Amino acid sequence: MHFDVLTLFPHVIMPYIQTSIMQRAISNKVISITLHNLRDWTVDKHHTTDDTPFGGGGGMVMKPEPIFAAVEDIQQESAKCAVVLMTPQGKQLNHAAAVELSGMNQMIILCGRYEGVDERVRMHLVTDEISIGDYVLSGGELPALVLMEAVTRLLPGALGAPNGASDDSFASGLLEYPHYTRPAVYRNWEVPDILTSGNHQAVNRWRRKQAWMRTLQKRPDLAELIKLDAVDIEILKEIIREKEINFPASLTNIIRGKI
Repeated sequence: MHFDVLTLFPHVIMPYIQTSIMQRAISNKVISITLHNLRDWTVDKHHTTDDTPFGGGGGMVMKPEPIFAAVEDIQQESAKCAVVLMTPQGKQLNHAAAVELSGMNQMIILCGRYEGVDERVRMHLVTDEISIGDYVLSGGELPALVLMEAVTRLLPGALGAPNGASDDSFASGLLEYPHYTRPAVYRNWEVPDILTSGNHQAVNRWRRKQAWMRTLQKRPDLAELIKLDAVDIEILKEIIREKEINFPASLTNIIRGKI
């Protein structure tokens, strides 16, 4: 996948993509990233990219001309592709959205600043609007990095472990199970015996149960969306019998119907 990032501050993004997973994915040709400075498409001597809003009010608005010119130049050199605007008003970025976006070959990511972009950009140029949460940041650079990494992790060859992304929280619908590493005993806190038993089937079942318990405790709204299989039904019966967690009412009814 190729990412074209339109920003006023490419130097903010550069250090992060030169490290860790992003750098490895670039080196392995899983992804490529081109950072574009929007000021390169301005036509005045001051390289102006923003102006005061019509109708008055505080703040500045990003002008449409440089944005349209940049996107059209990029798309002229390659196939027409998605133009993603990072905005608090967009669709929430979650695992399902990242999976959908990971099917693209190329996307242009537009990083807003100030009060946002001229509405004509949103109406006539942008194809997707993505938000990373219900809060406001100073610009779209950090959200763009979040989007790129979330998508990159899902691409074959991006992670060291072939199935690494499939075990992440939300990939199966559940939050991820707890992890332990050496030493086996730290400050009298021991690693669960099952993890050192060598019984991989038992380990997998323990992890699934822990994932269920964490999800029920922290995000019961997610638990109600899981399509249950026979193992899940068995695990949930155990959790009910142990009375450790309060179940969402709808999930309780489903389990009772299957007991």
